[in-house]
Amino acid sequence: MSNPTKSLPDVRKTVLINAPIEKVWKAVSTAEGIAAWFMPPNNFQPVVGFEFVLNAGPFGMSPCKVTLVDPPNRLSFNWGKDWTLTFELAEQDGKTEFTLIHGGWSEDTVTEFGQPHAVVREHMGQGWDGIVAKLAKQFEG
Repeated sequence: MSNPTKSLPDVRKTVLINAPIEKVWKAVSTAEGIAAWFMPPNNFQPVVGFEFVLNAGPFGMSPCKVTLVDPPNRLSFNWGKDWTLTFELAEQDGKTEFTLIHGGWSEDTVTEFGQPHAVVREHMGQGWDGIVAKLAKQFEG
């Protein structure tokens, strides 16, 4: 009898963005918007079932598939073989609370590029801080 996979908690990053929700939605639900703060997709449409590829730089091209679109509040897609990314937006007095949720982590799983999830989760958890800050910074000034 095999042991069930031990899942690790989702990585969650929340930032308050000084912009109305419609503007932030455009930044997280279009190819140009995503390329400006995250990584460039070869193509992107906020349509359930739409398949695209993210250019993950040294880690190569990651296949993705949109799984949920609920404008202007939620967008989710599968990323690579294991992960899900969800962008949640909530309006707050003319500003937007943006939460990024990176799920699909397992203690005994390795990524396509051969690194254990537990190691990558720590590294990427820190990396997301800079990425969501970059998104918020676009709306300053």
